[in-house]
Amino acid sequence: MSNSSSISHFLLLPLADTRQLQLLHFCLLLGISLAALLGNGLIISAVACSHHLHMPMFFFLLNLALSDLGSICTTVPKAMHNSLWDTRNISYSGCTAQVFLLIFLLGTELALLTVMCYDRYVSICKPLHYRTLLGSRACAHMSAAAWASAFLNGLMHTANTFSLPLCHGNALGQYFCEIPQILKLFCSKSYLRELAVIVVSLCLGFGCFVFMVFSCVQIFRAVLRIPSEQRRHKAFSTCLPHLPHKFPSSSALSFLPT
Repeated sequence: MSNSSSISHFLLLPLADTRQLQLLHFCLLLGISLAALLGNGLIISAVACSHHLHMPMFFFLLNLALSDLGSICTTVPKAMHNSLWDTRNISYSGCTAQVFLLIFLLGTELALLTVMCYDRYVSICKPLHYRTLLGSRACAHMSAAAWASAFLNGLMHTANTFSLPLCHGNALGQYFCEIPQILKLFCSKSYLRELAVIVVSLCLGFGCFVFMVFSCVQIFRAVLRIPSEQRRHKAFSTCLPHLPHKFPSSSALSFLPT
């Protein structure tokens, strides 16, 4: 029987069993990561350098691109390294960092998507209050709250997870470190504390999801009341995607009837 103090590394699940497939996976991951880095890098550069894009929606989009870059760099490089060098090892501290950063960055993305839905909701449904509710200070506070809440959530999960004893080896059934796989290594019933924390996080995530759905419903109702078909089409092109960062816009005020 072993515990967390005696484990110096974990064994990750290999992406393939043969050397040829490992190299193929390395090339695929390299291409995907480069495409993601290029796309997010262009978004960050465009928003940072263009004065015309210094608006709430694009400010949140810049933050979202940063969190997306971070989440890619958390898991993909190690998977590429293991595929290239035909290894499975990840250090205990490296696994801890992966768990924390993954929860932190994914939580930040969820919080930012919720804030971006709120931005579109105010822009479409409460246009006269847009500048009041989403001024530069309010945007900075909402962005900081998204990062800070996700940081605390990631810290809580990581500290709680790696303080529990491990009794079932160090082999993970995934190519990166994640809590569900680590839970399988816990001693009997010692994982119930972490499950309680996961339930709380899932409830908060579900609350964000409900808010986003509510915002989208209110937006669609407001857009459908626009008498002009052309304006309605423009408004839908702004707000239709379920992930608002895919098709951002500076403002929907011009699409509303006067």
